[in-house]
Order: sequence, then C-alpha cells, then structure tokens
Amino acid sequence: MNLCVNARDAMPDGGKLSIFIENIFIDENYARMTAGAGVGPYVVVGFSNTGIGIPPDNVGRIFEPFFITKEYGKGTGLGLAIVFGIIKGHGGFIKVYSEVGKGTKFMVYLPASRSNESSKADEDNIQAPSGNGELILVVDDEASICEITNMTLERYNYSAVTARDGREALAIFNRYKEEVRAVIVDNMMPVMDGAETIGKLRKINPAVKIVSASGFDEKDKYSWAGNSDAQVYLWKPFTAKALLKVLHEVLREAKKA
Repeated sequence: MNLCVNARDAMPDGGKLSIFIENIFIDENYARMTAGAGVGPYVVVGFSNTGIGIPPDNVGRIFEPFFITKEYGKGTGLGLAIVFGIIKGHGGFIKVYSEVGKGTKFMVYLPASRSNESSKADEDNIQAPSGNGELILVVDDEASICEITNMTLERYNYSAVTARDGREALAIFNRYKEEVRAVIVDNMMPVMDGAETIGKLRKINPAVKIVSASGFDEKDKYSWAGNSDAQVYLWKPFTAKALLKVLHEVLREAKKA
C-alpha cells in the first residue's frame, strides 16, 4: 500500500502504475552483487511508475526514517522506512531504480518456500555455455561487480580485464583492441555514462560486440535502457547463467559475421 500511494503521489498529472510478480532463483553470483540476498528461490513483486523520478542524491536516503521531500503536512517520511522494515522482517530485500522525469521502480524480493528443493536442483543442473579464452572488457563503477564478473568469466574459460569508468575503458580498449572480443558496459556511471562510452568504443572499432548492463529489467528495455548501439542488454544484478548466455549469443553472432 505504501509503495502504491508513493507512486500515486509521484504522478501528479497522471501516469501508469504497474504491479507484477515472478519467481526467480538467485545464484551465488547474483547474491554476491546484492546486499541482503541469499542463494535460493525468491518471489519478486515489482511496483513501477512513470512519475517524476527520484534525484540520484536522494535515492540512497529514501529508506531512512523521517527523510521526506514532500511539502509540510503531506507526509511523515516513515512510509518507505516501514516498507523496508516489513521486507527485512520477512528475510527479504528491496531494490530501487529511478530516473528523473521518467519514473521509478521498486523491486521487492521475498524468500520463497524452501520445502521444495527441486528448483535449486534444476538451476544447478543447467549447463551454462563456456568460453574459449576470449578476452572480455568489463566496465562498471562498482568494484564488487567488476570483481565478481571477472571471477565468473575466468571460471568459465574466458579472459577478462576491468575498468571502473568510461575513460579508463577507452584507454584499456585502445591497448587491447585487437584482442577484446566483447565489452560489457554499465549503463549508468559517473565521469562518462554507458551511452557515451559505447559511442566512443564504436569510433575505435565499429564492429566490437557490446553488452549494455542496466539496472532495469527486460520489460523496460525500450523506455529505460535505450542504448541502440549495444547488441544486447544484461539486467543487473545478473546470475552467472544470464551473463554467460548473453556472451555466448553475441560471440556466436560475431562468428557468423
């Protein structure tokens, strides 16, 4: 209810509130990228609105008690703090993605029943495609994501090199442009964002295969990600299976070309 009321208030001139639910399995790769997540099955409840969005400086504070940006008398600043407490009380976690002028999405993750272990067994038995030593450039401003992605790639027979922003990525790409087979670029970074980084990479090598990593899920690719120069999108946080599947697709297309 709190999330729906907040969505209504964020759309003073009207808009669209979407609520959806799905089952997912969080693997070790995904869990290490996400505070509060554990390995296992989860139910995800999403609340997406097309409202005014949350400024980046406020996103990190919205779950603090009494933090509020509404006019005096129109809120207490406790709504999202209560949401956070309820979710934590159930052993879950919440993620928020927002862009000023475009809207906000809250994703609530709640642990599913563990009485049936078949979902975990099925996940473990799925064979993810491995590489053949290809060099992959990973560009992300979060050190933990660079580290986890690098470890996953090397575990599955890829080579990897990482960069923490667009400028560093360009310098590394210039150095290894004959060896790099694909680049994974975070969509939102300081210094140089994903779109600008991709554009500059394309000038150096128009044929390079690029994966755009976005915090918004596949349902929102056209309204939220918007990097037409990328071959495919990878939705963060991602499982090892999702990462390897995307790389397999773009590298297979490269061989066909």
